[in-house]
Amino acid sequence: MAADRSSSQVRCTALTRSKLAPNPGPMSLEGTNSYLIAADGHPGVAVVDPGPLDEEHLRELAAGPVELILITHRHADHTAGAERLHELTGAPVRAADPHHCIGQKPLQAGEVIAVAGTEVRIVATPGHTSDSVCFHLPLDGPAGSVLTGDTVLGRGTTMLDHPDGRLGDYLSSLDRLELLGPATVLPAHGPVLPALDTIVRAYRLHRLDRLDQIRSALTRLEPGAGIPQVTDVVYADADPSVRRAAESSVGAQLEYLHSLR
Repeated sequence: MAADRSSSQVRCTALTRSKLAPNPGPMSLEGTNSYLIAADGHPGVAVVDPGPLDEEHLRELAAGPVELILITHRHADHTAGAERLHELTGAPVRAADPHHCIGQKPLQAGEVIAVAGTEVRIVATPGHTSDSVCFHLPLDGPAGSVLTGDTVLGRGTTMLDHPDGRLGDYLSSLDRLELLGPATVLPAHGPVLPALDTIVRAYRLHRLDRLDQIRSALTRLEPGAGIPQVTDVVYADADPSVRRAAESSVGAQLEYLHSLR
């Protein structure tokens, strides 16, 4: 990837650039990747996930000019700056959750949006959260690209924000994404990755392996063991800073196992 237009923006694919927000942390890795979508020569851009309420970050995104602001899901590290970016640009904000929309209706699964000289296809991918969506850019190179939000990360694996996020939904979302083939992965956290279908298969195997670990832990723990006890066993090596995320994912996996009975 190469610098483009600004030292803080990076060219990711033919249709996208990214700007890293200044919000690093255990869950956000280096920070939130805010993406700018535009066809070559098109004057306007679509911004995906404005990130935190950071004025300098948002003013650089606003230089587009911005035609549309898109949100992958409700978490504040993706949405906190959306209202301010709308104020700076006048661009409408669209998300699956109506609470985060400004000036236009919520996103719909399967919808195709013509914006910034290209098209963006909406793929419903609940699991990380109930309102998670991915943005498929089928015209972005030979295999296209997909802005995956937190559904697929550039490093590590995704937490399930239970009870809003559910494992059954997440596994179905992985199936949906695998059908998009070897598209370039543009995650909201971490580096750009190749071959979405290959990565999705690895994610699925990881989830199934975690389920096996939880089944094994339940056979060794006292009857009635809850989320904290299972987390102690299955995520014994997890850093304390991500303990809540680990417990949330365990909760989602225990609920899923219960649904299979």
